[in-house]
Amino acid sequence: MTANSAEKGNADAATPSGKAPSWQGQRSAPTRFILLRHGQTPLSVERRYSGRGNPELTEEGLRQARAAAQRVAREDGISAIVTSPLSRARATAEEVAALTGVDVVEHAGLIENDFGEWEGLTFTEAAERHPDVHRRWLSDITVPAPGGESFAQVAERVAETKADLLQRYPGQTVVLVSHVTPIKLMLREALGVGPELLFRLHLDLASVSIAEFFPDGGSVVRLVNDAQHWR
Repeated sequence: MTANSAEKGNADAATPSGKAPSWQGQRSAPTRFILLRHGQTPLSVERRYSGRGNPELTEEGLRQARAAAQRVAREDGISAIVTSPLSRARATAEEVAALTGVDVVEHAGLIENDFGEWEGLTFTEAAERHPDVHRRWLSDITVPAPGGESFAQVAERVAETKADLLQRYPGQTVVLVSHVTPIKLMLREALGVGPELLFRLHLDLASVSIAEFFPDGGSVVRLVNDAQHWR
């Protein structure tokens, strides 16, 4: 064996593809989730809790969705678009599909938190109606809105959804069109941090975040709350 062939053999042995490992030490390609929040709705404008209700996008929301689709379409190798079944997310996903030519698939695990009796209320209205519950809800993820879901319950759903999507799309780039709570929880999963993230992270309408999950269980967040495309 020549010196050159020995060097080539050592390089190829580094990883199956001959590439050096990532900065996190992973040797296999991650599944890349492009996390896209839906555009504006009438409830967004009035800052009302919007969970399982099904408002349509406003004209501004449609403009935001189209701008976000242009931003997302710049990402290489998109192989799937998976969306919450709610119409505001589905309409946003369809804008991405129109530019990429990738079909939209619905996944119930990406649906927003169920705000129960607070659906359609403002922060102040919910706090006045159920002051004790609302106060505890703001810091305790196990407390649900009356008749709704707790953030802890949504976290379980999102963890199951993540596992399902990783199995379906290993090593691929997937656009996930969803809502504030599931996107925050997906980022929390990637960061491996506590529930405080839910109360301290802001996500704009039609914003893009990116998280990668590796086969060995590692993960990395590459982008959070990019909304410059529609501002």
